[in-house]
Amino acid sequence: MSEIVEQAFNEVIGLIHTARRKAFQAANTVLIELYWQVGEYISRKMKTAEWGEGVIENLAQYIAKEHPDLKGFTRRNFFRMRQLYEVYCDDPIVAPLARQLPWAHNVVVLNKCKLPEEREFYTRLAIKERLSKRALERQIDGCVFERKMLVSTKVLPLGALLYPNIQEEFKDIYLLDFLDLPAHHSEQDLRSGLVANLKKFLMELGRDFCFVGEEYPLQVGSKDFSVDLVFFHRGLSCLIAFELKIDDFKPAYMGQLSFYLEALDRDVRKPHEKPSIGILLCKSKDAEVVEYVLSRTLSTALVAEYKTRLPEKTVLQQKLREFYELEAQRDSEWRQNKKTKGAENEKEKQ
Repeated sequence: MSEIVEQAFNEVIGLIHTARRKAFQAANTVLIELYWQVGEYISRKMKTAEWGEGVIENLAQYIAKEHPDLKGFTRRNFFRMRQLYEVYCDDPIVAPLARQLPWAHNVVVLNKCKLPEEREFYTRLAIKERLSKRALERQIDGCVFERKMLVSTKVLPLGALLYPNIQEEFKDIYLLDFLDLPAHHSEQDLRSGLVANLKKFLMELGRDFCFVGEEYPLQVGSKDFSVDLVFFHRGLSCLIAFELKIDDFKPAYMGQLSFYLEALDRDVRKPHEKPSIGILLCKSKDAEVVEYVLSRTLSTALVAEYKTRLPEKTVLQQKLREFYELEAQRDSEWRQNKKTKGAENEKEKQ
């Protein structure tokens, strides 16, 4: 088979896959809309006290007996349909997003997420990353939302200019709870563990990451160097260099990573690709030290931490509540100051 013929065949296969995805999405949208309507009907009946919980049980039994071909209409699912409607009926942002997710994904979000912001975050994440139900559960159990809200990835001016959405692609803390590392591990232990668990590491990184190589070789002048891990990001269309450090971030590390990025861009990057991005993955970091270092460099590098285990979810949730309370207090003070300043200006005019 010639290369031209094979390319044509693959184009036809691509059309088939695209049509299948559209058909599945259309069918899923209709199904979720049905569940929404049923949930709305049940909610209305129960709010007006026309129906009690016993009626839902009778409805499920009636369907099972009289219409056995209708699958999935159990007592539990009826209450989930009601929950879907009541949670999202006054949410014009997440309601249309929920229709893009399979029913099983919506159930996971409804059961595991309590805050409106949290439900929106994971719904968008599941759509963007095309997460499986299991992968979505792992993201929620890994407290990705709490980690994202409590810390903010420091982006360099150059990085923000080249990649406006860079913060959406990278995390400030990467959870590597799938690694069985000893308390005192080496960088080689860390690198080998990530490569051995590459599938799980890719799930933590995100859908668009493609593995390129371990200890990726670079030659500059007459000297040989190597980058711990190199990936390619399909969405950003650039190489991603991970340099692993098992201790606290040190300013000297940034110079090393910037050197690797320059070598990648000069000798490895293809003409159609964007400048490479570097991630210094350290065991810990001092935010003020990182800020000092990043304020003067033009490198497209970021600093992140890795954790082999997270604090209890309740601890993170408590910190998040404190964060929201602080933000609300700041907002109230800002509004009060604005009101006071406005009154003073009016007084001066008089």
